[in-house]
Amino acid sequence: MSDTTQNAAVPSSKLFGSFSVRDTGTLIGLIAIVVLFGLLAPDFVSQRNLLNILQQSSINACLALGMTLVIISGGIDLSVGPTAAIAAVITATLLVAGIPVPLAILAGLGIGVICGLVNGVLVAYAGLQPFIVTLGTLSTYRAIALIYTGGNPVLGVPQGFRSLFNGSLLGIPNAVIMVAVVALLAWMLLKKTPLGEYLLAVGGNEEAAYVAGVPIAVTKITAYVISAVLAALASMILIGRLGAAEPILGNLWELDAIAAAAIGGASLMGGKGSVIGTILGAIILGAMRNGLTLMNVQAFYQLLATGLIILVAMMIDRVTRGRG
Repeated sequence: MSDTTQNAAVPSSKLFGSFSVRDTGTLIGLIAIVVLFGLLAPDFVSQRNLLNILQQSSINACLALGMTLVIISGGIDLSVGPTAAIAAVITATLLVAGIPVPLAILAGLGIGVICGLVNGVLVAYAGLQPFIVTLGTLSTYRAIALIYTGGNPVLGVPQGFRSLFNGSLLGIPNAVIMVAVVALLAWMLLKKTPLGEYLLAVGGNEEAAYVAGVPIAVTKITAYVISAVLAALASMILIGRLGAAEPILGNLWELDAIAAAAIGGASLMGGKGSVIGTILGAIILGAMRNGLTLMNVQAFYQLLATGLIILVAMMIDRVTRGRG
C-alpha cells in the first residue's frame, strides 16, 4: 500500500487499537445513566433487568455496527429498517413452509446481500448521493415487504428457530452472544484487514484514496452489503423473540442505529468511528429507554430524547473533530 493510503488510514490505530478518549467519555456517560436510573428506579440495577437491557439493545447494536461501517466510508443507510422487514417476512415464510432453519437463515441473509448490493451499486457506480439512494430504497423495500405479505403478519415461526435466537447460554441471552461475536468481527475488520483502512481512507478523503489506488466502488458496496446483512440478522433476533414477522417491522430502526453510532463517536462527515463506541452507544439508548419505561415516562418522550442525543453527539463531533 502506498504512503498516501497509509496516511489516510492512520486514524485506525488510534480509534481501534485501544480504548480511545472518546470511548472513555461514552463509557462514563453510560455509567452516569446507570447510576442515575439506579437511584430513581432501584429495580433498574437488578441482574435480571441489566440482562434485559443487553438483550433489548442487541438488535440496535447489530444494526448500528453495520451503520458505523457505512458512516465511516462517508455514506449513510436509511433503508436498514425496511431491509430487515423484507428479510424477516421471507425468512418467516420459508420457516412456516417447512424449510430447514439453516436454509431459511441463509435466505434471509441473502436478501440482505441483495438489498445492500442495490444500495451500494447506486451509490458507487451511478454516483447518486447515499442519502437520496437509501431514502428511495427505504420506501421501495418497505413497499416490497407489504406487497409480499399483503400487509399481513407471518405467524407460526417454529420453536427451533425461536430457541436459537431467543434462548440463552449459561444465563446469557443468545442474541447478546451473537452481537458480541459480530462486534468482535467488525473490530477485527477495521483493525486487521485492508478493508478497514480502505473504509477510513475513503471516508476521510475519497480523492486521496483514489489516487492511492484504493478500490473506491468495491469498498463502498462492501460497506452497504455488510450493513444490510446485519439488518437481516437483527430482524431474525426480533422474530425469534416474537414468533412472528410483520411487514412494518423495523420502523425508525435507522434513527436508532444512527444515534448509537453518533453517540459512539462516528462522524457523519465520514472517516471516523468506533466499534466499541457504537456498542456503548446502543447500550446507552437501551438503558435510557428501559429506565424511562420503569419510571412510566411516555414513549414519545423517549423518541424526543433520542433525537436530542443525536444533536448533542453531532455538536460534540463538530467541536472535537480534527483535534488529535
